[in-house]
Amino acid sequence: MLQDRQDTQVRMRPSWYLLGPAFVAAIAYVDPGNVAANISAGAQFGFLLVWVIVLANAMACLVQYLSAKLGLVTGMSLPEAVGNRMRRPTRLAYWVQAELVAMATDLAEVMGGAIALYLLFDLPLLTGGVITGIVSLLLLVVKDRRGQRVFERVITGLLLVIAIGFLTSLFVAPPPVGEAAKGLVPMFAGTESVLLAAAMLGATVMPHAVYLHSGLARDRHGHPDAGPMRRMLLRVTRWDVGMAMLVAGAVNLSMVLVAATNLQGLEGTDSIEGAHAAVANTLGPTVALLFAIGLLASGLASSSVGAYAGAMIMQGLLRRSIPLVLRRLITLIPALLILAIGLDPSRALVLSQVVLSFGIPFALIPLIRLTSDRPLMGDDTNHRLTTTFGWVVAGLITLLNVVLIYLTVAG
Repeated sequence: MLQDRQDTQVRMRPSWYLLGPAFVAAIAYVDPGNVAANISAGAQFGFLLVWVIVLANAMACLVQYLSAKLGLVTGMSLPEAVGNRMRRPTRLAYWVQAELVAMATDLAEVMGGAIALYLLFDLPLLTGGVITGIVSLLLLVVKDRRGQRVFERVITGLLLVIAIGFLTSLFVAPPPVGEAAKGLVPMFAGTESVLLAAAMLGATVMPHAVYLHSGLARDRHGHPDAGPMRRMLLRVTRWDVGMAMLVAGAVNLSMVLVAATNLQGLEGTDSIEGAHAAVANTLGPTVALLFAIGLLASGLASSSVGAYAGAMIMQGLLRRSIPLVLRRLITLIPALLILAIGLDPSRALVLSQVVLSFGIPFALIPLIRLTSDRPLMGDDTNHRLTTTFGWVVAGLITLLNVVLIYLTVAG
């Protein structure tokens, strides 16, 4: 009876009302690590790595849809589904790598927020990091007390701020179309370009977003039985993922294009602060202000989403949860330590994205295997072509990381 009433309520709602989970997951695709990696790529190599953004965003669409489908069909988050198939020692080892990836994620997000507060208000980086951590915790409190839909609206609003902040500069100084189009041809130019490509990939196909989206879709839509209701929700989910990834992809691409058009060859653009100063000099203070506001929104939103994902990973793999405040403090420590000892925050941001890229196979391989498992997924098992594309994605990412290790060691 309860299921029938919920199904009737869902049928009465317009499809747009069901959108939202993918926009929360998409925040992970426009976090401060993206800013550092994408601007560094454009400033150093021009339009050379445009293809990485386009390819990574296409990969992200497939991956995020599979994650959401897993949550809807099985009623489990990806960490739960993985944990149920592992013995305790393996599950603990898997959790350790996932937790390290979550900490690298938090490092990028908190440091990005700290840099933005420094640019906007000249606050010390350590103070900005603490403020970013506190605000991200408040956003999680909103989620716990007001529910997921209110949290989705807040995060989607911040996503809009991020888009305005970074897309504005693209319209102020449009890139040369011909030169940008040449960047669609896959190629590298030495070890540093491979390092940046791995960073861009790690910043775009985010492991914690893959883990999180399955739980977001389940918590928002429940676990509908096979039939018309599930098919409708899966169709809405495809639109949700497509629109969210379109926004995230446009923001990421704009960063590379703007840096390649306006910052290439300028000194100091290997840091976010230097890039901000260069934007102010070339495009004006208003565009630079919007850049900093977009970066701040990115840091605040992504740090809360990252902490949310970390809690879901812990609950799924360890089968226990800890208070949000304690978890927030634990994952804040590495970022605050780096800010306190004065390491280059922009370089740390790029390297954190490389760490994230090494965590991607541990999320993708189980996701593809689980969504291809007919006893688990039933009629919603992946089509063979989908599974093939999934393995190609996982293989390309793994290959890029192997090449990165070889070139780094050999160099």
